[in-house]
Amino acid sequence: MSQGHSVSRQILPIPDQTHFGITTYDAKDPDTQYPPIRDLRPPAGAPNVLVVLLDDVGFGASSAFGGPCHTPTFEKLAGEGLKYTRFHTTALCAPTRQALLTGRNHHSVGMGNITETATAAPGQCSVRPNTKAPLPLTLKLNGYSTAMLGKCHEVPVWQTSPMGPFDAWPTGGGGFEYFYGFIGGENNQWDPALYEGTTPIEPPATFEEGYHLTEDLAAKAINWISQQRALLPDKPFFMYFAPGATHAPHHVPKEWIDKYKGQFSHGWDRQRQITFAKQKELGVIGPDAELTPRHAEIPAWDEMDAAYKPVLERQMEVYAAFLEHTDYAVGQVIAALEDLEILDDTLIYVIIGDNGASAEGTIHGAFNEMANFNGMAGLETPEFMQAKLEEFGGPDSYGHYAVGWAWAMDTPYQWTKQVASHWGGTRNGTIVRYPKAITEKGGLRHQFSHVIDVAPTVLEVAGIPEPTMVNGVLQSPYEGTSMVYSFNEANAPERHQIQYFEMFGNRGIYYKGWSAITKHRTPWQMVGQQMPPLMTMYGNCTTAVKTGPRPTTWPKRCRRNCMNCSACS
Repeated sequence: MSQGHSVSRQILPIPDQTHFGITTYDAKDPDTQYPPIRDLRPPAGAPNVLVVLLDDVGFGASSAFGGPCHTPTFEKLAGEGLKYTRFHTTALCAPTRQALLTGRNHHSVGMGNITETATAAPGQCSVRPNTKAPLPLTLKLNGYSTAMLGKCHEVPVWQTSPMGPFDAWPTGGGGFEYFYGFIGGENNQWDPALYEGTTPIEPPATFEEGYHLTEDLAAKAINWISQQRALLPDKPFFMYFAPGATHAPHHVPKEWIDKYKGQFSHGWDRQRQITFAKQKELGVIGPDAELTPRHAEIPAWDEMDAAYKPVLERQMEVYAAFLEHTDYAVGQVIAALEDLEILDDTLIYVIIGDNGASAEGTIHGAFNEMANFNGMAGLETPEFMQAKLEEFGGPDSYGHYAVGWAWAMDTPYQWTKQVASHWGGTRNGTIVRYPKAITEKGGLRHQFSHVIDVAPTVLEVAGIPEPTMVNGVLQSPYEGTSMVYSFNEANAPERHQIQYFEMFGNRGIYYKGWSAITKHRTPWQMVGQQMPPLMTMYGNCTTAVKTGPRPTTWPKRCRRNCMNCSACS
């Protein structure tokens, strides 16, 4: 089917059209003519699509949004397109990724949390319903070439072996024709566990030979695009480029770390102030914005043991280098599009983080984050950490930075990854570039948007309808809102007006500029955390505030900082 051929695309796969008419036996008969054989193609003018999703990057990390980590590729793309300053994720990786790929909220697609903690409860099982087909499958069945490079954290853990089943794998039921990357939440950047398609493979080189996973992913992405353009130049592609960076372990070549030597000696409190001023200068926050205060659970830089401070500085140097290194790899992919003269034919999304910065690295950070995950963070004493100082970021480390740095990387917002109630966990700077549909260069967009908005946006730009039937199964509608309305109207009233957030009991809801929030769980407390019940009354809060001291039966956090909320009314 040619691009101009009239095709009904609501039912996928698109039903084959049966020939009606005389079928002759004599090729010399003048009536012997049939429609030419045509491969399926998307509507005329449908763009290539590149979606870049980074991992564990806070709103205040990238220099494109005022942060201390140099990201010239992102700055360049933003200068040629738009920056969305109120784009949101789910506060955790697998839920954000499944929401992105399906256009539905994470509980709607079974991913209420990560696959490793799934249960049989509705919305928490990690199994995507077949009533919610992913965007890549819709695009493939409409004639797109599709490829995924990087992290896939959407496969239920009991289906992750080389024997499958592969329904939830990228090249199984995920809609991707090509996959190169890893299955799960994180990977060793120097020596990763890799798959090509559904086949486990060894990394093509070693650390000693200069191997790094992000660089490998970029090279594979460039090779795939080059081959696709050479063999199918009339067919657009959809590429999902999702490196494991900058999720822990923070691994990056030493020469990148050395560029940041000494740049974080001022500590995280001062870093927030520096970033905050830069964000106002860039306009990514309002001129009247106020910097949110540090929560009592997060220590001040000046409170930290002096023995730890050289290690803490090194942790942030490694992280900043990791993000800049990732930006460089994305830049190589962008340069390949430019060399192939298809950059302006490509709708590009760069989502700088699948949630806020990660505070899973303890108050002091970690040389091996697995110590904290197993309740043994106390093994990493100041003396141990100092002895390992120069090894952070290298192949013998499995490191993570301290909570204070995560908080600073979420400037100007409160809290971090896992905390779905506060913007620090859910607001991620996002860049959109597509000059054929966006006339402004370097524009800012402040409309509320969410990761579930990407799929309907891609379909609208491509001219493809949302499918009503996929593989014989009736589909539930997308839950996101296309962002196209804001492309060329900076002050357009926002259309995504209501959105809920929930992760591990941390909850929030947004409605037309207002938010209601509640936090129950602290991310870095892996074991022994006593969380308040979700539904508990502690007496009449309003009366207590007016008449005297708060009752001692209240939680300490309520007695210390009563917000006059409705929970106790």
